Parts: sequence; structure tokens; C-alpha cells
Amino acid sequence: MTFCCGVNLCDLAKLVFRWRLGEEVISASILDANHTVYSGALRSNMETTSAVEELNRRFGTPGVAKICGGNGGLPRIQITGSRAEGEMYIHGAQVTSWKPDGNDEVLFLSTKSHWQEGQAIRGGIPICFPWFRAKADDPKAPAHGLVRTKSWQLESIVEDKSGVCVSMSTQSDEQTRRWWPAEFRLEYRVVFGPELSLELVCTNTGKIALRFEEALHTYHRVADVANVRLEGLDAVHFLDNNDSNAAKVQYGELKIISATDNAFVGTEHDVDLIDPGLRRHIRLKKANSLTTVVWNPWREGAARLGDLGDGEWTQFLCVEASNILGASVSLAPREEHKITAVLSAAKL
Repeated sequence: MTFCCGVNLCDLAKLVFRWRLGEEVISASILDANHTVYSGALRSNMETTSAVEELNRRFGTPGVAKICGGNGGLPRIQITGSRAEGEMYIHGAQVTSWKPDGNDEVLFLSTKSHWQEGQAIRGGIPICFPWFRAKADDPKAPAHGLVRTKSWQLESIVEDKSGVCVSMSTQSDEQTRRWWPAEFRLEYRVVFGPELSLELVCTNTGKIALRFEEALHTYHRVADVANVRLEGLDAVHFLDNNDSNAAKVQYGELKIISATDNAFVGTEHDVDLIDPGLRRHIRLKKANSLTTVVWNPWREGAARLGDLGDGEWTQFLCVEASNILGASVSLAPREEHKITAVLSAAKL
């Protein structure tokens, strides 16, 4: 098959677009005999499809897990195990769907989400690392860190008695050092089963200590955020980011009645999300997490988010296992830290 002036399309695609499994995409340009530049548009379907097929050949299991092209052509893992269904993207190692057996979708995903390299997916469970919100010393740095827009390395997909376990990893490179000089490796293990188990391990691979924030930024799908309540945060101190991080105390159950961006501190308690509209109870259990973030932008904040559909702010509440602000984590060389979050869903 040829493209213009006798240039072989297969050869051209290989030169224009090189896919490294689990790594960043590297693009180049090529001149044909007439000195015409071919680049982005021909990166494209042929090589992407080939790479996804290779991933599926290596890691796919019929009736359990399949790697295929997802939204925007990004590689997606579809879980079809006996205990749960789900989806996870290699882009950001982001879980975008979890349906435990006998339950409807638990996670929210925006209809306006961006599905392209360098852009965050709005919804599911983004990984925030090594900072949360804006970078304190550099407002130009990407919000919520470096790894939610990075292609991760798929390590394994295994089914066992707990469900289907997907493992991915990423590490420091030229791209991350541009914004943060630390040397690190992240390993992420997600089990899709009756529970959704999330385990993120950070190892300091450098020669000096590092300090970081982290969050598993879970978007819970709800019928109407104004009608849900959170239990398990009574008498817990929190910092209100919508009030210059003023220190406050939560009394009783938490109801969402306006824009909410609270970091509950010094707590490893379970948190229960009660949703009468969906007749559902979601529980967050966590370990090695000393802060719990609760966020919803409400109408005014949602209007500033171009990747959120009209009225979709009513359909989710983020409740996040995290270590942010004063609970940020310090690691000496070769030390590691593991944060764990486990979600379960039951009918009311």
C-alpha cells in the first residue's frame, strides 16, 4: 500500500509513529521525495492497532480480560471476570469502570472527558502524584502531578479467588524531571472483584530523600449529590480549601449543600457514602492514608470545567484516600510506601 509519491505507508507509519509498549509515544517527521512533511496524522491507526493487538496477545485472557482500543484510540483493558466487570486505561493507569456482580456502575465518567495524550481523564480514579491540586512552588506545573497523563507499563493480568488483578508501573524519566527532580518508581495493583482493591506503592530509587503527596481521586457515581450523605467523619478536623484551608471540625454526617473541597486530616476511618436515590451504600476502607478528601465543584465550579458535561456535577462525589498537605510522605533512598483503598458496594 502506498501513500503519495510511492512512499510505502507501512514504512512511513513506522518512521512517523513508534510505539513502545507501556512507554510514552515518540513522534517523528519524514520528508517524501517532494519534501512534504508527514507527521501527526499518520502516527496513527495502523501502528496503534498493532500495539494494542500485541498487548492483547501478551496479556489478554478470553472471558477474563481483553486489551482493545478505547476512547480516543487509547489502549483499554476490559475486565469480564465472573465477580465483576471493569475498565482500566494504560493512560494514567486509570480505572474508569467497576461493576461488581449484581450492582450497577459505581464510578462516574464525564461525557465530555478528553481522551488524548497529555490530557487527564475526567472521572474514574485518577492517580494524583507527587503533588495534589496545584504545585506549591510552580503554578505552571500540571495540576495533580505527573502520572495521571502518562502512559504506564502493563506488567500483568491475573485472575485469582479475589478477582482479576491488573498490575502496572511507571517511573521517573525526562518528562517527570522537568517538573520534579526526584527519582522514583510507582507500582499500581488493582483487583476487580466483589471489592475494588487499589494499592499504590512508591519506591525512592534515587540517592536523596524525597517528599510527595498522593491521592486516589475516586469519582463515585450518585443519583444526586445534594441527596447523599457521608458517615464516618464525625468529630474529624478538616481543612476547607474553599475557605483558604481554614481549620474546621465536622459534626455528624456530612451532606453536600455547596461547593466542597475538604481535606479531613488524621483519619484512617472507613467512610460510608449513602445514596438513597440509587439505593446504594459504598464503603471506602483505607490504609496508610492519613487524609480523606471530599470534593464536588457544585454548579459554579463545574461551569469552569470544560471537560464536564452540563449538569454532570450533580452525578458524582469524590471521596479519596490520600496523603496531602501536612500528611505528605517522606522516603529515604530505597524506602517504599504503600497506600491502599478498598471500595465495596451494597444495596440499601
